[in-house]
Amino acid sequence: MCQKQCRDENGFKCHCMAESHQRQLLLFADNPDTYLDTFSKEFYDDFIYLLSRRFGTKRVHGNIVYQEYVSERDHTHMNSTKWETLTDFVKWLGREGHCVVDETPKGWFITYIDKDPEVIARQKASESKVKHEMDDQERIAQFVERQIERAQATQKETSESQFTDLQRDDETDKVQFDFGGKSSGCSSNSTADKSSAGTSSKDHRLEPPKKLENILKKAVTVNKPYKDKSKPKRKSALDEILEEEEKKKKRIKSQRKENWLTEGIVVKIVTKKLGDKYYKKKAIIKEVKNLYIGIVQLVGSEETTLKFDQTHLETVLPAPGRLVKIVNGEYYGSIAEMLSIDEKKYTATVKIKEGRSKGQTVRDIAYEDISKLAV
Repeated sequence: MCQKQCRDENGFKCHCMAESHQRQLLLFADNPDTYLDTFSKEFYDDFIYLLSRRFGTKRVHGNIVYQEYVSERDHTHMNSTKWETLTDFVKWLGREGHCVVDETPKGWFITYIDKDPEVIARQKASESKVKHEMDDQERIAQFVERQIERAQATQKETSESQFTDLQRDDETDKVQFDFGGKSSGCSSNSTADKSSAGTSSKDHRLEPPKKLENILKKAVTVNKPYKDKSKPKRKSALDEILEEEEKKKKRIKSQRKENWLTEGIVVKIVTKKLGDKYYKKKAIIKEVKNLYIGIVQLVGSEETTLKFDQTHLETVLPAPGRLVKIVNGEYYGSIAEMLSIDEKKYTATVKIKEGRSKGQTVRDIAYEDISKLAV
């Protein structure tokens, strides 16, 4: 009511005993609903303005937005509004249709709904464009499918041939073999046979063996090439390597967390909201609250303790040979030794000293997944 910032508890106590504060309380008692609605509207307008300008239509944790909001000196306090907690306010935003809210094990997340007519018109135009492109793609895909089916049908007609077994018209006919070359011995024997048997009109015929017919069938039968479509195509070595890499990326991505703040690591302050005095200063995280808020102590100053959101902090890389703590990814929570840094890829190589996979060397770990361990 008084719009006054008290420096400490004693100043607040003296202010509550002042006559001006008593008059403000009497005014509030005469018409409490009007003042509550006024303060609530101010809180809502400032909160939504920060949400729309800072995060846009991205899905963000409600507490992150609230921490940035209360960091302003002249903000409207929630205890002067009709909402008792931030959860009640977030639920109210969802019921009124101002935001899309969803509850997760990590807390309440909100997504701002931009109701600006120009933005809505742009979204509709973009959706219609995408739909038009999809229709064109579907028509092209259907045309290609028809062409493939037509080509397959034509190829099937030309490639298929009808094969039948070997058939003979007259079963009494027999296969004859004529050996043209004759030796001298054979000629003398044949002369003797002719003289003894006389002139005969019968020709010499040779009976084929029983298996000859089967051999001839196999010789003239052309096997039709057969392709088993049900048998899966064998993957090449390159395909197997790419598939393994894709599975590894999906596994690492599923193990990543949104919050990386961990006690006992050295971080760097990257916000100027507290002035240039603390900008780019290094600090040690002493405590983590609500997953995303870190209570930090400046390096070299045991008395200065500050509170920052993790978006205002970043990890610090030590020199090779020093210890780091893995704050995100597959080896989360492990302590490792820094081996080398690749400045071109923004990655590092570390060796696990404590934790899972002890003694293993991890390559190409991102800068934001490791931070210097406070000793």
